[in-house]
Amino acid sequence: MKNYTDVIEEVVVTEKSAANAEKGIYTFKVAKSANKIQIKDAVEKTFGVKVASVNTLNTKAKSKRVGRYTGTTKTYKKAVVTLKDGQQINL
Repeated sequence: MKNYTDVIEEVVVTEKSAANAEKGIYTFKVAKSANKIQIKDAVEKTFGVKVASVNTLNTKAKSKRVGRYTGTTKTYKKAVVTLKDGQQINL
């Protein structure tokens, strides 16, 4: 990665991620080539918080159908970032 701003693509907003955000656990879509160390540095520099741990996973494509047309959703890499106690991100 050339710059830490290229690592985080967007915040994942779901019911589960909103409930986890109250506990200090945040979910982000990240670049496929980013590793855990780069994700940790990017979150710390972008939001000014201390990260306790980073877990990553690659999502699988799901098949979707609209009318008679079928296709698949895009795959992406997701990072679940746990902050240290007392830390918080205002999204």
